[in-house]
Amino acid sequence: MSQSTEYYPARGRVILHIDMNAFYCSVHEAEEPELYKGKPTAVAGSTELRKGIIVTCSYVARRLGIKTGMTVREATRICPGLLLIRPDFHLYRKYSRGFMDIARQYTPLVEATSIDECYMDITGSKIFGTPLDIAAVLQERVLSELLLPCSIGVGPNKLLAKMASDMHKPSGLTVLRIRDVPQLLWPKPCDQLFGIGRKTAEKLKRLNIQTIGQLAAAEEPLLLKQFGVMGTWMKKAAHGIDHSPVNGGHEPNKSIGHTTTLPADVTERDAAYRVLLNLADQTGRRLRHQKLMARVVQITIRRPDMTTYSRSHTFRAPTDSADQIYQEACRLFDKHWHAGDPVRLLGITLQSLTLKEETAVQLDLFSYEEQPRKEALTKAMDLLRDKFGEDAVLTAGMLGDDPSTLIRNKRIRGTSLQKDDDLLYIDE
Repeated sequence: MSQSTEYYPARGRVILHIDMNAFYCSVHEAEEPELYKGKPTAVAGSTELRKGIIVTCSYVARRLGIKTGMTVREATRICPGLLLIRPDFHLYRKYSRGFMDIARQYTPLVEATSIDECYMDITGSKIFGTPLDIAAVLQERVLSELLLPCSIGVGPNKLLAKMASDMHKPSGLTVLRIRDVPQLLWPKPCDQLFGIGRKTAEKLKRLNIQTIGQLAAAEEPLLLKQFGVMGTWMKKAAHGIDHSPVNGGHEPNKSIGHTTTLPADVTERDAAYRVLLNLADQTGRRLRHQKLMARVVQITIRRPDMTTYSRSHTFRAPTDSADQIYQEACRLFDKHWHAGDPVRLLGITLQSLTLKEETAVQLDLFSYEEQPRKEALTKAMDLLRDKFGEDAVLTAGMLGDDPSTLIRNKRIRGTSLQKDDDLLYIDE
């Protein structure tokens, strides 16, 4: 133990970032190696229709030119032998809990940021060895016990640990220290700094700031003027500075949502409404299940060219009514959609969440007598669906063959927009 102590800073932290490699495909390979081991595989939402999107693909497939976000049609043209797999989120959550459970055996400070990655603060874990010892054992255990490869980054903060885990994939183990930042990070373009997206990088380019090193050297007043407080954060991040803690506790959901990619572009209002109805139904269900109320509803619309935009509305009073969510989602859609424009993806997200028992609910002057009856009916329907399954009670408008009808199936549904059961997971 005394020898291990020498590898930990007297002041400061040691953070690990675990990133599972090609997680969905790796899970299927672990489950059925005789079918998928060493073969080009891809998880896609609409494998039968050949119009879905590649959610993720194995490293074998990536070497053949397959990429996430590619259409299934294009992917199978590039690689006719590509094995397409329908997503199974029930299975992914099982394996996700598996590697998280292993991580928690070394520290209680484990923060899940998605279904396939987490941060660990191992500053107080000296009893288990040096940071590299712990990282190597974690990597070996995840591989031997779950048959899953992972990359691990080691750093003095979450930012550098995350950047380190991305440097060598698959199965990399990388250390990134503050003193390494000028040599390893500064030559890279700004959009490779975790937390800086494409649009921010483009705006930085217009300021003649193209690399992380140039960002580190930029005048802070200029960045503040152009980006507000985000400018201060970017300059610190470019120097490898990040003080954000690893949150090992359970935080209340900040949002609840579902998105669904459509097998064919939607151009008719009624078809879009039906998708929104299914999305509103399930977001409302999960809101009530968690005994929450929402003040804000947001819709997300994506076009075939992948242009994506979101629009939101704030309710006069918090709600957990799927009907209210649906009506407002439709109104937002009508306001921001041009008739005939093709839609590739639709989503509904509920935000500004509060616990129902702590939320003052404003009764509508003209419908307050009906409200208790509506709530009783909703509660009865929820109980029926809890007992007999999500399809036990449906309206005619929910029926169809697009993926929005499938989000009632917990095995194949997912969302990129919220935290549920301590895990983030995605849809397609």
